[in-house]
Amino acid sequence: MQNLFHLIQNYCEQHTSLPDQMLADLERETHLKTLSPQMLSAGAQGKLLEFLASIMRPKAILEIGTFTGYAAICLARGLAPEGVLHTIEVNPELEWLARKYFKKAGLDEKIKLHIGDAAGIIPNFPDENFDLILIDAGKQQNELYYEMCLPKLKAGGFILVDNVLWSGKVVQNAKDADTKLIRAFNAKIQTDERVENLMLPIRDGLFLIRKK
Repeated sequence: MQNLFHLIQNYCEQHTSLPDQMLADLERETHLKTLSPQMLSAGAQGKLLEFLASIMRPKAILEIGTFTGYAAICLARGLAPEGVLHTIEVNPELEWLARKYFKKAGLDEKIKLHIGDAAGIIPNFPDENFDLILIDAGKQQNELYYEMCLPKLKAGGFILVDNVLWSGKVVQNAKDADTKLIRAFNAKIQTDERVENLMLPIRDGLFLIRKK
């Protein structure tokens, strides 16, 4: 069954528009120069982020977990003309690579990169400021970031949370700490009356959460 799932995922990737050369270069350089290139939101997931932002035309986006900037670029391409994307990355060693590709994408004026601890940066943003928020950082902090971000989100806006399937461990009998936390977070969202939610089995699982 697991092999069938991967075959389906690969088939979906093969029938998704390819990234442009700049994004392909970023993906390649990420694989060459980082220790965890699998953290990249590339391929079909990147295209989905671009589509969602293009449909919404948000004026303000917040991303928690920049990594090398692939998802930020995909999201920023859908911004309204006057829009801005704020992205937070805890690892200062990745700053140069993200900024390099923000400039190559022609989005360095639209993307504001913050280096530091997201828990210390998020409170600086005004409430009901963002139309779209992507949480893609330390999975142990999903609940913390979610509760911090929800007041910053406008009514009708979306929070996206990545890696909510955790390589399928959430539906297996995995008992490691990370899986337990992700499973508990997923259950919390399902019963949270402040939001509506849709979980998509794209790549490692993407939660779409709409604030009522």
